[in-house]
Amino acid sequence: MAKEKIIAPPKKKKVGTFDIVNYIVFILIGLIIILPMWKVLVDSLNRYGVYQFRLWPRDFTLEGYLTIIKTTRLIKPFFISLLTTVLGTFLGLFLSTLGGYVLIQFDMPGRNIFAYFLLFTMIFSGGMIPEYLVMKQLGLVDSWWILVFKHGINVYNLVLMRNFFEGVPASLYEAARIDGCSPMGIFFRIVLPLSKAALASIGLMFAVTVWNDYSTVQIYITNPDNVNFQYKLRTMIMDGDTPTTSYNISQTTLYNAGIIVAILPFMLLYPFLQKYFVTGVNIGAVKE
Repeated sequence: MAKEKIIAPPKKKKVGTFDIVNYIVFILIGLIIILPMWKVLVDSLNRYGVYQFRLWPRDFTLEGYLTIIKTTRLIKPFFISLLTTVLGTFLGLFLSTLGGYVLIQFDMPGRNIFAYFLLFTMIFSGGMIPEYLVMKQLGLVDSWWILVFKHGINVYNLVLMRNFFEGVPASLYEAARIDGCSPMGIFFRIVLPLSKAALASIGLMFAVTVWNDYSTVQIYITNPDNVNFQYKLRTMIMDGDTPTTSYNISQTTLYNAGIIVAILPFMLLYPFLQKYFVTGVNIGAVKE
């Protein structure tokens, strides 16, 4: 009878000083990030504003959130933010994916020159005044459409998509060409279905950028009917023009409730995109 091989159990990895220091550092970083957010959340649920840190609200209330929701002045800015975020994300993904796909067409004349022009804009820009004049000539000044088109092209995200497309095995492209697939057919049938992680990761970047955009509204939009939710909410808070449907809550409670409402959509969305986002961090890191 053949002797059975005895497989030794795997050795347990010893926890060294370096690992302990890493754990401590990351715990501290996590606390630095989480504690301010937790304070804002607790203060938004506390009826009376306090300066000290509390783990739980002493006098729980949801009136701050109800006041924000019932404020009619915030309804239109909220829908403007929602609409511009959806359109801006779609436009950004459309241009980044197509641009990245074009840059991997090695037989295209002038591909390198076009790539250098795009990379040049990552280092140097025309400046605020030329940009303002261009936006004015395009008729985007004082229009919420500027929030969509201004972020429509991001060279950094375009380069990330190009790196991801270069990581797709070349054999897939060759097999598709042999089967008679056109370049655009390869893009829609081969490239995009394999790019879910990259699209989710970069789409989240576009969405966060458009949703949180405040400076663009401040510079280009003067009509109060075309501002987004972040600008309107900050203006109300800074000017002290906050809604007061009840005198039973403090202004601090209302301010913190407004902050939570502004970041809530992505707090709810991120857990569903987390696995794609973590994968997208390594875009282009592995080549065939």
